[in-house]
Amino acid sequence: MQTIRVIAELRQTIAQWRQRGQSVALVPTMGALHEGHLALVRAAQTSAERIVVSIFVNPGQFGPNEDFSTYPRREADDAALLAAQGVDLLWAPDVATIYPAGHATRISIAGLDNMMCGAARPGHFEGVATIVAKLFNQVQPDVALFGEKDWQQLAIIRRMARDLDFALTITGVPIVREADGLAMSSRNAYLLASQRQAATALPMAMQAAVTAIAQGGDIATILADTKAAILSAGFDAIDYCDLRDGDSLKAMTTARAGARLFVAARIGNTRLIDNIPIP
Repeated sequence: MQTIRVIAELRQTIAQWRQRGQSVALVPTMGALHEGHLALVRAAQTSAERIVVSIFVNPGQFGPNEDFSTYPRREADDAALLAAQGVDLLWAPDVATIYPAGHATRISIAGLDNMMCGAARPGHFEGVATIVAKLFNQVQPDVALFGEKDWQQLAIIRRMARDLDFALTITGVPIVREADGLAMSSRNAYLLASQRQAATALPMAMQAAVTAIAQGGDIATILADTKAAILSAGFDAIDYCDLRDGDSLKAMTTARAGARLFVAARIGNTRLIDNIPIP
């Protein structure tokens, strides 16, 4: 596996693949890889002949009081995992390469970036859209793969790709969960043992809510009961607990095709997100 940190070298390598008629898949990450990321890699391997994984902890998507400085960074371990999976190229630029002096452009996805996680993290999705657009331009992939745990991010990236005419396919890969149901996340590593045990209440309460919604229960009552169950299990706060359309992200008062339950909850200093489709 090649590790490349310079844009010119990246483009030269990809141009060589293109000359051979090979297709390219991109898996963007911030590192601290886990089985959820490796599921993206395996899905990519069924979609293209060459696989590029990027690792870049993007300062543009962290707020001033968030965990940019403490976000787990373990590139050597990540690279070993990727090499074992048969990844062709690790794109690992530094901040100066991505945001050179004078960089002034950001991408805003109006209407999708100011709700849910966007409401709790102002500017976050501008940072996400900007870095993903840059990665698309740098790698020029045929397909890019993203985890469905970050569903709002996925919806925003799909909208951006449509609106800006990126000539690639955006593929969502289903959430990978721990044996107890908790969605895999790099931030799970922040949880203390007692918090990790309490965190299982999040997917349990959500699954109970999804079942109740599918059976025709009152949405407002189900959402209120879900919040109460999560808080009573030891969570400190809930940023949102919503039934929304999976494409437009508009709030829904009745369930219909494409509906999903979205929750973001805080336990200690850790913010966990999850979503489940309504059958």
